[in-house]
Parts: sequence; structure tokens; C-alpha cells
Amino acid sequence: MGYELIAAVDLGSNSFRLQVGRVLDGQIYPLDAIKEPVRLASGLTSEKHLDKASQARATAALARFGERLRGFAPEAVRAVATNAMRVAKNALDFLPEAESALGFPIEIIAGREEARLIYLGAVHSLPAVQHKRLVVDIGGGSTEFIIGKRVEPQLMESLFMGCVSYTLRFFPDGKVDKRRLRDAQMAAAKEIQTISHDYRRQGWREAVGSSGTARAIADLLEMNKLNPGGVTGLTKEGLQRLQSLLVKAGSVQSSGLAGLRADRMPVLPGGIAIMSAVFDELGIERMTYSDGALRLGVLYDLLGRFHHDDMRDATVEQFMRRYQVDARQAERVDRAARLILEQLAGKPVSMEQENDFQFLGWAARMHEIGISVAHNGYHKHGAYILTYADMPGFSKMDQARLALLVFGHRGKLEKITALPAGDPNWKLLCALRLASLLHRSRDGAALPNLRIRAVVDGFVLELPNEWLAAHPLTAVALNEEVGVWQRVGQALRIKHRSPERDA
Repeated sequence: MGYELIAAVDLGSNSFRLQVGRVLDGQIYPLDAIKEPVRLASGLTSEKHLDKASQARATAALARFGERLRGFAPEAVRAVATNAMRVAKNALDFLPEAESALGFPIEIIAGREEARLIYLGAVHSLPAVQHKRLVVDIGGGSTEFIIGKRVEPQLMESLFMGCVSYTLRFFPDGKVDKRRLRDAQMAAAKEIQTISHDYRRQGWREAVGSSGTARAIADLLEMNKLNPGGVTGLTKEGLQRLQSLLVKAGSVQSSGLAGLRADRMPVLPGGIAIMSAVFDELGIERMTYSDGALRLGVLYDLLGRFHHDDMRDATVEQFMRRYQVDARQAERVDRAARLILEQLAGKPVSMEQENDFQFLGWAARMHEIGISVAHNGYHKHGAYILTYADMPGFSKMDQARLALLVFGHRGKLEKITALPAGDPNWKLLCALRLASLLHRSRDGAALPNLRIRAVVDGFVLELPNEWLAAHPLTAVALNEEVGVWQRVGQALRIKHRSPERDA
């Protein structure tokens, strides 16, 4: 399924942005864009909680975005939240309010997933080249570094430093002097030193700055003729001249620089300090600028899903290889679980149910990744991996759902009773548990003609009498499964079906 119009919402630590794109011949043409300077990161308290004022600014901005997105199909919109929401301890409490204001789900993405999407957006707005590029994106709360070739990122990292957080930390009153600038640069340099060796070893031919900070600095350097020889973009010499002017003026506001934008002025000192450290630590002399950033990357990633080129499928396959999953067993369990869920879901299948089938398939293919750690309690190891690993294409909420399914596919169910009654994940858990139980022998034998339906208090599974008689070990395991569901207040009834009823 494809859409003519798709949209991305970027809940950045400094600004919230909405990008609407028109899809034509596999390309995205920007149609509309809205930016709101929410400065979410400035609302983080010392205890890492988003304060009420920042939450109010965020919901107001999202409500305005929601008005523009009225009429969009849910699957044509993707909203992602970055560093401020990653670190906020009350992010999950605030999320329902934010989603209600926007009218669409919001994903909190990991730093490396943010880096992947930034690179995807940057390269789609630059000329195609054969050489490697370094893309640097200084956001409000984090800075992403990506080395890639063509559309494939090869090295990705997200560091905990941004223009909002560093301005609040080193320039809280807006004053700029040599000591503060030096302290901010040293702090940034210390962060960059953790990755500089690997990045220099990988190498690149062209350095590119993306997002608002890079553009704001490039504009200042060009409009005030601070770059040597009229060079465009960002240069090391230009950055040094800009810093000298700021120190001499004592603040950004007093500098009188041409091209200063009101929305960037409050966070510029932190951004300049970080960019200077990037140039110094990575040995950069010149950096070009790309208009494409996270939101454009989100749009292209969304477009890939429509064209069945979903990064998440590639990630699942890569995890299966990395953790040496028995692919044939994974396929058996996947096929059986989908068969069971088809009966439980009924018809017609809604878009939400299609999403359930997708997650069940991924969980089935990865349900045994924990065996590579230890067979004993492998479902726990698998859930841990899925919770904390970097999984390109998956949000943190996606990973949590996969971890839940893998954790609950065997053993006691009491551990996941936090799931409310009626939650669709109960059906997925039932399908995955029964599929893995029915294929316990791992011999590839065909499944019996099973029938299953959901009832008010649980599930009813019907199996042929002769099959149960021929598989006594499985019959015992199914009876034990009945007790597992009983202990969490749900029913699983096993009905024996005579041959006549199959006729």
C-alpha cells in the first residue's frame, strides 16, 4: 500500500518539526514544513524530569501539528522523539498526553537509530557520490556522527551533548567569554575522544553538517564573510573568527552579526562550542551543509516500508545470523503462530491487526536468540538482548514489545500480569506459546488440523483425538499450559475432536 502524501514529526530536544512530503516515482518532494522552537531539553530538571512548562509547550505544538495532519492515515505518519525524551524519567507518563495532542503514536528512538535516520535524510538531499561521507548532526541534547557510503551507514554513534544542554550548562546567562567557551569545548572534546580513533581510522572524504545548528553557523560564517576566500559552508578558520567576535562582544545578542535568527540565538553558544570541538578532534578543515536531516530520513524510511523494503526485516535477519538462530525451527514456529493468530483475529483484518502479525513474525523468528547465551532461561536472555541492543528501524517501544513476547513465550505468565485484560499482546503470546510447544520436537512434522477461538475468559483449542493420542508428550505439555493460564486468571481449554467432526 502506498500514499501520495506522507508526514514525519521530529520531536527534537530543541525544536519540534513537521515535514509533509509528496511521493512521486519513489522520490519524496517536500510539500509543507512547520517548525516550533519548543526547547524540550531546557525543561529537564536536575532529576531528569520534564517540567510542566516544557510539557505544555510540547503539547501545544503537537496540537498544531495534529491540525495539519487531520485526514492522514495512521500508517502514513511517523513521529519520533529523540534525546530529551530518551533521558526524561517521566517520558512514558507524558507520552499519552503528547500522542493525544498529535493524534498519532510517538516513538522514542535510540541514539544510533536517530543517527541512521539522520544519515538517510542527509544523503537523499545531497548529490550521489562514490566516496565516503562523515555526517555530523548537533541537536538540542545529543550529537550524532555517521560515516557512510552512498545510502549505507558504516559507523554510527550518538554522544550526549547538544546545543541546548551545553548552553544551559556553560552559558546559562547568555554571557560568552574565553573561559566558558574553553570549558564547553573541552567537555565536548572529551566526549568526542571516545570515538575519534575509530572514526579517523575509518576515514572519509567529505564532512557534512546537517540540521539547524550546522545551518545557523554556516549562515553566520557566510553572511559575515568569516570564511577564508569566500568559501561556503563551515571552515575551521571561520569558526575561530566567529568565536573571537563572540568573546569580544560578550554575548550573541551583543555581537551585531548578520544572519542571527531569533530562534537560534539562545542556543548558539553551546552549538558553536561543540562544532569547534568536532573540527579539532576529527581534524576537519571544511564542512559542507545538508538540508536533509532526521525528518527527511523518517520519510524515506517510511517510504521503504510501503515498498516492502523495511529496515526492521533486515535487522531481524541480521540478528538471526548474529545469534545463530536455527532458521528452520524459527520458520516452523513463525508459520504456526501466524496460523493460530489468523483464527484468533478473524476477518477482515484491520491495519492494527496487520501490525500485530508483523510483530508476531519478528518475535517468532527471534524467540530463540537467547540460546546463544545459555539454554537455561534462554527466553530471559533473549528478552534482555531485544531490550538493550541497537536494532536499526525499531523504536524503544517496538523493542519492548518484542522483548515482552520473547520473554513470555515460555515459562510462567505471572511475570507479565501487568498487561491489562483485552490487550492484543495476549493473543500474540497465546499464538507464540502454542506454536513453540507444538513444534517442541523440532522434527518438521506437519501440524494437526487445529482450531482455536477467543472466548470471553480466554481461548479454546480443538485438536484431533488421534493426534493427541499419538503425541502423549505434547498432550501432557498442553495440559500443563492450561494450568499456566489458569494461574493468571485466564482460561485455555483443550477440546478433543473426533474424526467425524473433521469430515
